[in-house]
Amino acid sequence: MTSFYSVISLIAMKKLVLLTTLLVVFMTANAQQNTKKDSLKTEKLDKVIVKSSRATAETPITYSEISKIEIEKVNLGQDIPVLLKYLPSTVSTTFDGTGIAYTDIRIRGADNSRINVTLNGIPYNDADSQTVFWVNLQDFASSVENIQVQRGVGTSTNGAGAFGASINVLTDDYATEPFAEIANSYGSFNSRKHTVKLGTGLLNDHFAFSGRLSRIESDGYIDRAFSDLSSYFLSGIYKTDRTLVKALAFGGEEITGLAFAGVDEATLATDRRFNADGLFFDRDGNQQFHDNQTDNYKQDHYQLHTTHTFNSNWTGNLSLHYTYGRGFFEQYIDDQAFFDPNFSGNLEFYRLPSFTLNGELIESADLITRSHLNSDFYGTVFNINYKTNKLDAIFGGSWNRYDGEQFGEIIASDISPLPSIPTRFFDNNSDKKDVNLYAKATFKLGNRLSFYADAQLRNIDYTANGSLFNPNATLSVNENYTFFNPKAGLTFKANQNNSLYFSYARANREPARVDFENGNPEPESLNDFELGWRLNTKRFKVNTNVYYLDFTNQLVLTGELDQVGFPIRQNSGSSFRLGLEVDATISLSDKLFARPNIAISTNKNRDFIAQRDGELQNLGTTNISFSPDFVAGNAITYAPTDHLSFTFFSKYVSEQYLANIDAESSRLDSYFTNDLNVQYVIDGFSIVKSIVLTGQINNIFDETYENNGFFFSFDVPDAAGTGVSTIDGTGFYPQAGINVLFGATFKF
Repeated sequence: MTSFYSVISLIAMKKLVLLTTLLVVFMTANAQQNTKKDSLKTEKLDKVIVKSSRATAETPITYSEISKIEIEKVNLGQDIPVLLKYLPSTVSTTFDGTGIAYTDIRIRGADNSRINVTLNGIPYNDADSQTVFWVNLQDFASSVENIQVQRGVGTSTNGAGAFGASINVLTDDYATEPFAEIANSYGSFNSRKHTVKLGTGLLNDHFAFSGRLSRIESDGYIDRAFSDLSSYFLSGIYKTDRTLVKALAFGGEEITGLAFAGVDEATLATDRRFNADGLFFDRDGNQQFHDNQTDNYKQDHYQLHTTHTFNSNWTGNLSLHYTYGRGFFEQYIDDQAFFDPNFSGNLEFYRLPSFTLNGELIESADLITRSHLNSDFYGTVFNINYKTNKLDAIFGGSWNRYDGEQFGEIIASDISPLPSIPTRFFDNNSDKKDVNLYAKATFKLGNRLSFYADAQLRNIDYTANGSLFNPNATLSVNENYTFFNPKAGLTFKANQNNSLYFSYARANREPARVDFENGNPEPESLNDFELGWRLNTKRFKVNTNVYYLDFTNQLVLTGELDQVGFPIRQNSGSSFRLGLEVDATISLSDKLFARPNIAISTNKNRDFIAQRDGELQNLGTTNISFSPDFVAGNAITYAPTDHLSFTFFSKYVSEQYLANIDAESSRLDSYFTNDLNVQYVIDGFSIVKSIVLTGQINNIFDETYENNGFFFSFDVPDAAGTGVSTIDGTGFYPQAGINVLFGATFKF
């Protein structure tokens, strides 16, 4: 039955759409009447869409940016986390070993569920799990104008709070001239990308349309970790001198082979590419692999942005969005699976009755299951900006709602009778409403000093109910959170080349669904202190900052995975991260450039409590999991001509722990990788404007390394039979050795 709230929400959305339409008409008419009064360029309006969540040189926020040109140079099919891995304090991980399909990113040790990602100011993190599924942004880098990464809490933004960083993505601006592009790349492990882009240019000085179709495929470095990704991106704009209306539709489908099982230390030495996902033994004891151990998901996004400049001081933006997601992953459940007796085809676990076959009581069987997720996410984002020579103020907010359903089905069994095909064995739903209001301003206090203030009020209403994968657990969540998140800072411009900044930010964050599934979590809070220095000269630019992040009830990764391979987190009580970050751009000559960065940090839990040997133990100060103390990167570019460039990328990540207990068995070794990128541009053709040839050799020195893993423990009776002892286990995700990608882009 449709709830009263759903009806009200539907009515509200319809009224909002009507209001937006009327607003567009009013703005357009107003703009046409005032065209002669204001000569502001519409190109600026495209940036207004993301301005409310972006930092500038006058904002006391630590951030980095990557431009369209930089993205295009390395965009040969790998996911956005891999393209960003050379930024400060950034660690990228992949599950297929090459960086295509399932990838992950951590910044300042924070996993991707704690990194706020917005696409044109619209929240992208899955509202229920708070995780960023980059696999559903297939070839999205081909439609990106630029990316800003704010480390720490950052500015007030939409969606879940940023506890490690914010990644703000702005999609392509419109082109004034017609264009067409065909891009193809091919490389190791049968990896290939095919992209076609078209644009009309500006029609009648008011309209522009463009589109992209992409296909990415790869066999993966890990056995059966294949990828089959297809996507689209459509854009249409209407503009006047003072108004921009931008409509976007993008999305795609991903079919990938599951590769979350990892390998143990012994297997690393014998078969690094081994994939235990889908492994089972038939009735004769023969090892087999399920040929459809896959993730299958579709996601479609719709965005409507309306931006208007009322006069030289006032600019406003109103955006509507809707995301529709649906899909499943399929798994083979072996009745003799060694890793979990409750996950080994136990019929009672899967809500099936035991039965008698040939006089024998059968209580387990081989099963094939599908776990489904269907979701709707929609809402509105708005802001209005007032700007003078002394003041730049923004008021904004958002209202978003997530409505999701998860359910599991048994679609086949080797011997067990099924009541129906499919047979549903768990079913639950989530409803999350998120309201956010903020005001922020930068005041210039003279020619050298500016003051930044930012205050956000956020309310979350979250319910989740139903049965879970484990039949002994149910989901019953009915929580309401109200968070106040203030921020303030100063920027002092010592001279034309030097500036200093200091800021304080408070952030609060609600637990995610997976946290409720694995316990009774508390919301977490963070106090973020940032002190930085920026130097900007013609040949030398450097950004240096010291940060201190003080957490209460930080939800840290335990290293363990749940039954469907999702990382488990727990509140750690009191913890902190203290670090120094330095990044620079150095022009060694007109043809030689370097972009080094380093991050040195200490990341600690205070008085960490863990279950060991049958009892709770206070382990004192321990290292926070997945938090290396030293991360460094560099990019050296040599461009002998305007058409040819060589870039040598380097990345070093020190050792880290996969759990919070400092166990030696949970240690992940350090690694140092290097990539070489070569780009050559050919132009002067009559039909083709240019041909861009790109080659990239990844891991050029063939480093053998793992950049991710998991950790688990279980208790067994001790030898004396008087208690229990804790046994630990570790899994690793191996990465590919030397591999290559080659691409050619034809621009018309």
